[in-house]
Amino acid sequence: MPKKVVLTGPESTGKSFLTHQLAVHFQCPQVPEMARAYLGNLDRPYTFEDVEAIARQQLMAEEKAMSENAPLIFCDTNLLVIKIWMLHSWGHCPQWILQSLKFNPGDLTLLCDIDMPWQPDPLREHPHLRQYFADWYRRELEQSGTIWQWVKGTGEDRTALAISHVRHHFQSVLEE
Repeated sequence: MPKKVVLTGPESTGKSFLTHQLAVHFQCPQVPEMARAYLGNLDRPYTFEDVEAIARQQLMAEEKAMSENAPLIFCDTNLLVIKIWMLHSWGHCPQWILQSLKFNPGDLTLLCDIDMPWQPDPLREHPHLRQYFADWYRRELEQSGTIWQWVKGTGEDRTALAISHVRHHFQSVLEE
């Protein structure tokens, strides 16, 4: 069974780019952020039910990647993003999402810091709340007991730090 590395954090912190960089570097599968494709094809404002559908798609994509013969998989977000999104937008999150997150948090989470410049994107909503969300992600990770590391810096330094965290945490898996 592959070990799961999750990249999480506020909007516009380089999660998708870094997920791809790690997958290429370690030659392992990556799971894309399902929200991006889902919302990109939506011709109306999203709803609570849409976010639940995104959560289901994210889980299915992770399950598919976990079935591949690889030591690691790299996930561009997970249900923590969904939980925070739902709590912020609607004040509650379905129990099934909370349970899935509790029992399937990932083996290592890389929390992307907000030290990168904001990149405008039609799907991004909160440029003014980046620190608020970064603090929220950190609290959630600390309270859940999830194994996590900050990823800070820009460009090649950020990628090198993420690679270093993965190598350190999965040294025995990568040596097999």
